[in-house]
Amino acid sequence: MIDDQTVDHKERADEEKSAYEKAADEGVDPRCIPQSLDGRPPVGDEIPYPDYTAQDHANWKYLFERQMKLLPGRAGDAFLEGVETLGMTPDRLPALADLSRNLEAETNWQIARIPGLLHEKDFFNLLSNREFPSTDYIRGEDELDYTPAPDCFHDMFGHMPMLTQPDFADFYQLFGKAALHAKGADRPRLERFHWFTVEFGLIKQDEGLRIFGAGILSSKDEVRHALSDEVEKLPFDPAVIVEQDYTVYELQDTLFVLESFEQLVDGFTDWCMSRGLLTAEDV
Repeated sequence: MIDDQTVDHKERADEEKSAYEKAADEGVDPRCIPQSLDGRPPVGDEIPYPDYTAQDHANWKYLFERQMKLLPGRAGDAFLEGVETLGMTPDRLPALADLSRNLEAETNWQIARIPGLLHEKDFFNLLSNREFPSTDYIRGEDELDYTPAPDCFHDMFGHMPMLTQPDFADFYQLFGKAALHAKGADRPRLERFHWFTVEFGLIKQDEGLRIFGAGILSSKDEVRHALSDEVEKLPFDPAVIVEQDYTVYELQDTLFVLESFEQLVDGFTDWCMSRGLLTAEDV
């Protein structure tokens, strides 16, 4: 017989699981199951350039050009400027070492090459050291429209341009530090915050709402969907964001809107300090 205490413990354990952990329980693509690092990954100039095939470069070109055609009037200025700053073009897959060098010159971040989706502790450790974890393999022809697994198009094109924005770059390091301190229910709360900012964030500009989240910017369907009337757009509020549920593999129907990237830093810092996830020494 299962007693009430056992049931309560299981319910608490389920509540403390991340969305990816819940998806893994449901039998998702094994490429989406986090893995741990075996030692220190290569960083910056230590990263060799892979022996990409002509098809790999063609896949990059197709994805890059498709998204760049969709982004005018949708992507935020910080992202578009970041693409230019990092020197991304459709001509060839970028070298992580080159991207790392350009990123370090802008915001003192570097890039670490990783084998796939990382276990959260490894991921947060890298962020806390201003090292962005990136894969260096690209999705195949059969997954150009959608892939559930991480790949370098999402990592390079979706994430790295925003790391050239100083406030966002500082926030992301703070996120790594806070996440290393998180326990229990604060773990999925931080994951929700990451989801609705880093992956699916919107920001106000003089011209109107714009996208800065990597999960939107690297997806043809999300980038068309995010600014439409089908999406509920709520004001940025960390206390609300950390309790907002979402699903990993469906178009998002609720998003949050920043007034500025300074608001992102300040709001996240205040919330984390109220939870004991950051101290004055971390900031």
